[in-house]
Amino acid sequence: MPGTPAAAPPPNRAQYAPPTVAPAFRAAPTVAAPLPPPPRPPQRDLTPLAVGAGVVAGAVIGATIADLHNQRREVVEGGRTVYTEPDRIIIRDPGGQAYVRGNDLYRFRYGARDIRTDTVGGETRTVVVRPDGSEVITVVGADGSLLRRIRRDPGGREIVIIDNSYRDPRAVGGFYVDVPPPVVNIPYDRYIVDAEEASPDVIYATMQAPPVQRIERRYSLDEIRYSPNVRMQMPSIDVNTINFETGSWTIPPDQAARLQVIADGLNQAIQRNPREVFLIEGHTDAVGNDVDNLSLSDRRAQSAAELLTQQFNVPAENLTSQGYGEQYLKEQTDGPSRINRRVTVRRITPLLNGGTASLPPPPPGTAPPR
Repeated sequence: MPGTPAAAPPPNRAQYAPPTVAPAFRAAPTVAAPLPPPPRPPQRDLTPLAVGAGVVAGAVIGATIADLHNQRREVVEGGRTVYTEPDRIIIRDPGGQAYVRGNDLYRFRYGARDIRTDTVGGETRTVVVRPDGSEVITVVGADGSLLRRIRRDPGGREIVIIDNSYRDPRAVGGFYVDVPPPVVNIPYDRYIVDAEEASPDVIYATMQAPPVQRIERRYSLDEIRYSPNVRMQMPSIDVNTINFETGSWTIPPDQAARLQVIADGLNQAIQRNPREVFLIEGHTDAVGNDVDNLSLSDRRAQSAAELLTQQFNVPAENLTSQGYGEQYLKEQTDGPSRINRRVTVRRITPLLNGGTASLPPPPPGTAPPR
């Protein structure tokens, strides 16, 4: 990512190194059809769950990636290889790209008073009722794709947090955008922020930082998830203060408190603009196979997002999570690497809104700017 000399990564500081995009992701996918949707949670999982219950990311605490091997099914569909697990799928394109898809609805169960689902006119609405009477409404289309996420307060006023109905005709299958890498003209330690070294003020400022360059248009959530050069237009925070056991996605209790400063920054940003959306990214090192690493990283990202909600009251609807496995290494090694095993937080509101998110939040009950 070119830029001014002041934006060059500090020498011999691997934690600030720009992630290296895996070769397969430097070209458009071979198959342009939309990605299949993630599995819908079974009805038993669409029930309220008390905060502190022994479930993380749709699986029992203590489970490891090895425990999923005998539950994983493999089929070939439309030239792609699809691996199905109980709570997510992994899609491998013939060109070498691979994507994991989970479902945010799992995270919304915690502390809910009621959860109900209905289908009207081909759209399925899942309404999560909170103890205070507020509701989070997730609307998906007939094909299972997310259309909208809405928060309705007890008085009936609605805020559209994600309007995902927009599709730009230039996108490949609606999930990939081929744009050049961004030009970074800010100090690199403010573009990739190290949570272990940054002050709370820097972390909070990054939660509200603008894109590093002008946003050309609105992007769908899938375009943001699966297009590295789109995501990298926004600064990020590497949460390298937490470590996971090998093959596990559980955050040890003694490490949970290390997310406090991240949670404080998120909550301040969301209080300032209730429509903020943050992507929690999971990454692994290159040890192990890529399918395991994609599944593991996605579960770790979801685990971090769940903990931010359960322990620090970050609104679940303002977060979304995505795993990337070993696709974006910072330290170029096939061996174990703490720097590569990381969770990253990235503000994506300007990408979803086409750069208009720097404006004040709209009055309650109004749609987002288009």
